[in-house]
Amino acid sequence: MSGLVRRLGKVGVDTSALFLCDMQEKFRPNIRYFPQIVHVASRMLKAAQILEMPVVVTEQYPKGLGPTVAELGDISGAKKVSKTCFTMCVPDVMEHIRQSAGVKSVILCGIETQACIQRTALDLLEQDFDVHVIADAVSSRSMVDRMYAIERLRQSGAFITTSEGMLLQLLGDAAHPKFREVQKVIMESAPDTGLLSLKSE
Repeated sequence: MSGLVRRLGKVGVDTSALFLCDMQEKFRPNIRYFPQIVHVASRMLKAAQILEMPVVVTEQYPKGLGPTVAELGDISGAKKVSKTCFTMCVPDVMEHIRQSAGVKSVILCGIETQACIQRTALDLLEQDFDVHVIADAVSSRSMVDRMYAIERLRQSGAFITTSEGMLLQLLGDAAHPKFREVQKVIMESAPDTGLLSLKSE
């Protein structure tokens, strides 16, 4: 192990950003567990806003695929970027993250797991960011694609976790000054997004 640094995936509010990928109207009928995925992503957005973390929202070809769904929440304070490529790591996004001094970890939610989520994670890993994929906030049209994309991301060095697990790690301590505000988000249980059925397949 000499010369290698073991990456533990520890996160901090001051060193993390939230990426919300392509949760748009035209995807609604086809993505498995779409309402639940958006609900979990909305929880992450609320917490990120409370904790004053950088937030990036992308839309894939919005002219054809529609806007970000309203139920995600208020994204007026986020960096919003339109794209056509299958990654969030477009120049506008990466410049924004570089200007957000100290960001070392990216928390990733959205769709589709085997497409934009996977490519975004790989691009970020290549640029030496820690990547945390929120398993209950990513999905695909196919549960098979979702399952194997999550496994592929784990093999490549991304950390796979849940929304509640991530929020607790970001807080780190019940004495955190924003704990009670974020606790209200945590106390609303995350919906079932099919992860148990993935495990059983």
